[in-house]
Amino acid sequence: MLKNKICIVTGGAQGIGRTIVERFSAEGAACVYACDMNAEAMVEAYECLDNVTPTQLNVCDRDAITALLEQIKQQHGRVDVLVNNAGVTRDNLLDRMSEQDWDLVIDVNLKGVFNMTQAVAPLMIENNAGSVITMSSVVGTDGNIGQSNYAATKGGVIAMTKGWAKEFARKGAQVRANCVAPGFIETPMTKDLPEKVLTHMKSKTPLGRMGTGEDIANGVTFLASEQASFITGQTLKVDGGLVI
Repeated sequence: MLKNKICIVTGGAQGIGRTIVERFSAEGAACVYACDMNAEAMVEAYECLDNVTPTQLNVCDRDAITALLEQIKQQHGRVDVLVNNAGVTRDNLLDRMSEQDWDLVIDVNLKGVFNMTQAVAPLMIENNAGSVITMSSVVGTDGNIGQSNYAATKGGVIAMTKGWAKEFARKGAQVRANCVAPGFIETPMTKDLPEKVLTHMKSKTPLGRMGTGEDIANGVTFLASEQASFITGQTLKVDGGLVI
């Protein structure tokens, strides 16, 4: 589905990001730039995948993003797919949330997405092709207690994506922008949750289970592919029916 594509995946060292990178690699991408701040984890994860380039990158560092894009332009001349997956959480109730935790989540989850897309989109528009996929969340569409900062960013990327879908195509460029909104997903972080919490999560999901990284990668890969060439400005919920 992604044969010969040049792809960038942020937050690519572990969890959902790693699963997406591995799927893109298996789908025949020419090169997948797996970007993350944890360089050691990426080298270990991708040392056996010839078409994956581990790249240490902070999505809040605009100079580093510019340098990466210049490198990709020189080597490949294009970016076909950008997956904005990098993100952090700093949960707390509104009256207990610190300004520092608010700012960090906004900087990484919202401004980081802006930084990456602002750098990549002009090259996609120039080449008249591209797909930008941003990881949102059901929290961004329906809210959650103790996640004011996270919900704001995940709702914010949906709003930006809708605007980008119109902006990118306003002069006819075949550049698409979409979001994927996961529900309760099995990740390294959720594995440490108490069993009663996991049971509660499953009970709230009509399909009766947690989602997997593969479930999310399926949706992302579809939106990245030509099979989704007439889909833009949308949010694909991959949540087992959690929010209907």
